[in-house]
Amino acid sequence: MPLLEMRSINKSFPGAKVLKDADFTVEKGEIHALLGENGAGKSTLMKILTGIYRKDSGDIRFDGKALAVHGPREAEALGIVMIHQEFNLVPPLSVAENIFLGNEGPFTRWGTILWPALVEASRRFLDQVGLAVAPTRPVDELSVGEKQLVEVAKALSKEAKLLIMDEPTAALTETEKEKLFSIMRALSGRGVSIIFISHRMEELFAICDRVTVLRDGAYIATRPIQETTIDELVSLMVGRQVEDRFPKAVVAPGEMILEAEGLQNDRLKGVSLHVRAGEVVGIGGLMGAGRTEVGRAVYGLDRATGSLRLKGRNGENFSGLFHHPAEAIAHGVAMVPEDRKDEGLVLLASVKENLALPTLDRRARLGVIDQAEERRMVDGYVKTLQIKTATTEQPVRNLSGGNQQKVVFGKCLETKPRLLILDEPTRGVDVGAKVEIYQLINELAASGIGILLISSDLPELMGMSDRIYVMYEGRITGHFTGQSVTEEAFMRCATGGGQ
Repeated sequence: MPLLEMRSINKSFPGAKVLKDADFTVEKGEIHALLGENGAGKSTLMKILTGIYRKDSGDIRFDGKALAVHGPREAEALGIVMIHQEFNLVPPLSVAENIFLGNEGPFTRWGTILWPALVEASRRFLDQVGLAVAPTRPVDELSVGEKQLVEVAKALSKEAKLLIMDEPTAALTETEKEKLFSIMRALSGRGVSIIFISHRMEELFAICDRVTVLRDGAYIATRPIQETTIDELVSLMVGRQVEDRFPKAVVAPGEMILEAEGLQNDRLKGVSLHVRAGEVVGIGGLMGAGRTEVGRAVYGLDRATGSLRLKGRNGENFSGLFHHPAEAIAHGVAMVPEDRKDEGLVLLASVKENLALPTLDRRARLGVIDQAEERRMVDGYVKTLQIKTATTEQPVRNLSGGNQQKVVFGKCLETKPRLLILDEPTRGVDVGAKVEIYQLINELAASGIGILLISSDLPELMGMSDRIYVMYEGRITGHFTGQSVTEEAFMRCATGGGQ
């Protein structure tokens, strides 16, 4: 008997039917991937399972009984626990406090928490996930990988029978990812079922037993992982054959756009690089190597010493360093940030407001916005970037991850950049939307824009870059052309070796 059966699940929101007779079944002790493009219905299905949303119709059975929960607390009491892509941790509190936050009952007497008992209990769960940190240590002192393991320990403290993991490896190093996979296998061996949601296709074949594909809110297929291929899964997801996951176009590089010399701060140790018009220049390395910090220093978000030489939007030359992003934008530099939700978008604002925000002054006359011109601009980007939205007045938080990322791209492109910095541009984006973003990168390069592509996804760097800089502990340790780099050479440089 399966642990979980979801049959003919339907869910509609105003103006859109999100789930259409969707089916999903998970066996006891299996690791089951849930796959689909952004907007396919994965998140909605999981929110129904955990009680965040109510289904319109359909049947759910869990552990042999009909399931009807009215919130995450009820779901957790039954053993259904979800680890979200964004950590649900309180950074100033200790590891032990985070593990039992909201579940302190067994450790209280007369309204007082018995701290030694709580700390000792948290230590047992930390041992289960192999995390050797003091339970009393504040969470904000931990690495991203350690925080992920605290989330797993927290789930185990709730006696999880079914663990839902949403993009759990998105910010992990290879070492941290392998450690997480080892823990997942151990949990599976103890009978815990795991639903694994990831857009990194290679990971599915490393850890999962089966995979279910949703498309446009409907169930498409379930496959044993050993009986399918990446190409088949991509085809099932998008409903068509995707010939090339990395459709790199060849563009002859033009004039020098950016020359950075000796960028240095507490994270960078004398970084020098250059980008020509029409070039896609990758920056790679392991977590903490300084990839993002290079983009932030060039864009004026982080203070640094060193120098920049930039050929600006109107052909003017800039020398020095930017002290604020507004200064960088004025000279033709734009940046798609790593964290689109916190740094790239105003989530409560509409699609239109987000697209228009960086260039309001261009459409204002005496403090009054030209609404007709703004509508033309916004409609143009929605059409050109194929942003899927019911209306431009829709809050951007309601869009899928891929469409949110397209809105961030549109904001940047409206500033008319000569240099575009892309920091993890496809993180949390499905395969179909990734290909659309790659094709957009090709078009931008062909138009003469220089692109700095910062990514933790090595296949992406190798597939889309003309040249790649590899970083280790704030330094550049390797420089390759896109054709000459190998995974072995990249990792040698990324771990401190030479070229």
